[in-house]
Amino acid sequence: MKEMMVEEKREVEEEEVKVVEEEEEERIQSFKELGVCSELVEACDNLGWKVPTRIQMEAIPHAIQGNDIIGLAQTGSGKTAAFALPILQALLQAPQPFFACVLSPTRELAIQISEQFEALGSGIGVKCAVLVGGVAQTDQSIALAKRPHIVVATPGRLIDHLSNTKGFTLRMLKYLVLDEADRLLNEDFEKSLDEILNVIPRERKTYLFSATMTKKVKKLQRACLRNPVKIEAASKYSTVDTLKQQYRFVPAKYKECYLVYILTEMSGSTSMVFTRTCDATGLLALMLRNLGLRAIPISGHMTQAKRLGALNKFKGGECNILICTDVASRGLDIPSVDMVINYDIPTNSKDYIHRVGRTARAGRSGVAISLVNQYELEWYIQIEKLIGKKLPEFPAQEEEVLLLLERVMEAKRISQMKLKETGGKKKRRGGDDVDEDVDRYLGLKNGKAKKFKNR
Repeated sequence: MKEMMVEEKREVEEEEVKVVEEEEEERIQSFKELGVCSELVEACDNLGWKVPTRIQMEAIPHAIQGNDIIGLAQTGSGKTAAFALPILQALLQAPQPFFACVLSPTRELAIQISEQFEALGSGIGVKCAVLVGGVAQTDQSIALAKRPHIVVATPGRLIDHLSNTKGFTLRMLKYLVLDEADRLLNEDFEKSLDEILNVIPRERKTYLFSATMTKKVKKLQRACLRNPVKIEAASKYSTVDTLKQQYRFVPAKYKECYLVYILTEMSGSTSMVFTRTCDATGLLALMLRNLGLRAIPISGHMTQAKRLGALNKFKGGECNILICTDVASRGLDIPSVDMVINYDIPTNSKDYIHRVGRTARAGRSGVAISLVNQYELEWYIQIEKLIGKKLPEFPAQEEEVLLLLERVMEAKRISQMKLKETGGKKKRRGGDDVDEDVDRYLGLKNGKAKKFKNR
């Protein structure tokens, strides 16, 4: 396999934007030195943020000066604060409702961004509203009627409210942020994004932030950036130095066995396991629980209550294995993740960067292991080209791994039977995609959730 993997230099496209060059200068030691006001410096102190990260050091001064920003930085490097602090500082100087709108490609990331705004703005009375699918629109309309300063939304649900919620408008908007901008600028969100851009002021500040960035000038022009400053606080598609990355070439029929082996060997670790499909998350979670492992699924086919419930269980340590699709790969800050396993190799190599970025965050160490079968080899080679290096092989004796085979296959068979009995794949999108066993695990009754702290 190693002979098949070749290194290739990445081509860099030139863009008509200012590029902020790295300068060998004394490292800034505080948020105050960046020009952040005393109220927000105190908020940073309360959150334990003493020294700004590199993306914050390079982006915040330009944002405070009033520049549009394109920010490219490794995941887990503090991008949210890099745009939240300048927005809150501007809000303090000229308070008004519907001051800023932040767009996110996923519900969970939107909720997390809102929580960070509220934490930073707790001492100055900042009000936020989160507009995402899977939650009653009436509750969100009530939140909008309170005229919040910050709106954090997924594009589709924001359009729903702009069209249907009486009195809600963004005609006075001062700031627009596209977080995970590469996702928001692709065709999945194109129609919704165009509609939003048509109803908000052209005279505004615009920030694009992401760990990876599609470099299409037309797309950036469509987002109406004006002479943006481009901040590259990392190489184009890089992973942090504290992340240990490995791969293992495995026969497709033994993939579950290798997964169980790795999770058993790292039994004290908190792990995220990425699959390609929603159905696979449910099946693997059931299979692992049948083997005595504390696993729980999260996917786009689950109700929002179940998705938040799964995240809360994982963050709270009640389960230490989260089986997920790429719905969990973007921006989620779960500091305790020790290991990421790519059970399925992503078809888009850029998604690898986001997946493995769930571990080794904010200077901590972490492990990422990719299980590769013969059908996924081409996708894996593209990942190595993207990150610019060959990865070492995860050490495992196949004879030792296959000692688990009989137990793993029996657990898989029982899980498949249970899913088949409860409807499995036939259940509608937005309904229960896993059996009632997951309801019990999440503490749900009849698919209805208890109240969660983060909405």
